[in-house]
Amino acid sequence: MRFVLRIFLVIMIAAGLAGCHRTADEAQVREAIAAALSAAEAGHAGDAVNALSDGFDGNAGQLDKRGLGNLVRVSAFRGRKIHALTGPVSVERRGERMVATFTVTLAAGSGLLPDDAGAYRVESGWRREDGEWRCFTATWSRAL
Repeated sequence: MRFVLRIFLVIMIAAGLAGCHRTADEAQVREAIAAALSAAEAGHAGDAVNALSDGFDGNAGQLDKRGLGNLVRVSAFRGRKIHALTGPVSVERRGERMVATFTVTLAAGSGLLPDDAGAYRVESGWRREDGEWRCFTATWSRAL
């Protein structure tokens, strides 16, 4: 189920384990992603895409904010459980924007064993919109 994997590729754009020395901006990006991940796992599409900019561009036009929300809805409707394991996240400030990169392993299944799995390398771009950090772009590719 490739569409299920795409859900978490986008949602997990800047998620990761919390570190010790982060700026407030880095922490806000990580918190936004953690909230989006939690919402997607629960099947709450609106909350899952809350951290995305209205003009979000996923993998050069393959997925937008509305499309991602629809994928979360379909996944929840079908009773699919999605799981994600994120490696260390690197967050770098570039001018007024942030870039987060990491590897994520995704699995989706409706039973005890995952039906689909894969490891992906993700790079995402974040900018401030109305005082909040929003993900406006993301690219991903198979890591293995």
